[in-house]
Amino acid sequence: MSNVPIALELYSVRHDLDRDLRETLEAVAAMGYDGVEFAGTPKYWAEETREALDDAGLECCGWHTPFALVQPDKLAETVEFNQEVGNTRIIVPGIPENLRRTRDDWVKLAEFFNVLAEKLEAHGMVTGYHNHHVEFTELGGETPWDTFFGNTDASVIMQLDTGNAYSGGGDCVEILRNYPGRAGTVHLKPYDVVAGATDRNAGFRPIIGDDTTPWAEVFDLCESIGGTEWYIVEYESDLYPPLEAVKHCLDALRGMGK
Repeated sequence: MSNVPIALELYSVRHDLDRDLRETLEAVAAMGYDGVEFAGTPKYWAEETREALDDAGLECCGWHTPFALVQPDKLAETVEFNQEVGNTRIIVPGIPENLRRTRDDWVKLAEFFNVLAEKLEAHGMVTGYHNHHVEFTELGGETPWDTFFGNTDASVIMQLDTGNAYSGGGDCVEILRNYPGRAGTVHLKPYDVVAGATDRNAGFRPIIGDDTTPWAEVFDLCESIGGTEWYIVEYESDLYPPLEAVKHCLDALRGMGK
């Protein structure tokens, strides 16, 4: 078995989570997940969230935090909330389109994240960025991914989402090799490049292990040079009901020795 714990990105089961926080976390824990990552503006009080996590025996390994909530006017509130929950990783899952139109925009974003990382360090926290597919289309002579991570400090987590990267034409093996030590948390999202060639959504339908991702190479790089502390499963398609799908994904990973 791998020493890297496995968490679930709760966006995968967001409707279940909205209906019942405790019941959903307990179901996730019963599957065998070690932790969870929340996404979006908090829908429950911090104390309630922390109690539900503790009762389920799950660790909060990150929170996908909207860009607006890490701006100077909201940062103190965001820090306080995450401290109460017990989370130390503030991961931004995307940037508003009007702020990322040019290469210079991405350079400015990198500068913003460097400053944000310094601010969070004082609270024992870190920040990071999570990709979709747009980061792998060349802009101003290089991909936004390279512009951003080529200009951020090593303390800024490169949260590589494997499925999103492959859907945008990225190569996860190459990315992990090019940025050693940066992949603190990695989203394990299945993607089939053959099915996705004509329909991106179809590429996301298979569960982990039934797709074309070179998982063995990805895991080897994460565990040898990536500095990966958490694997985070994310599944967004409709092949199975959400809670069933994420159990299948975890079972597949356990079958791979993870």
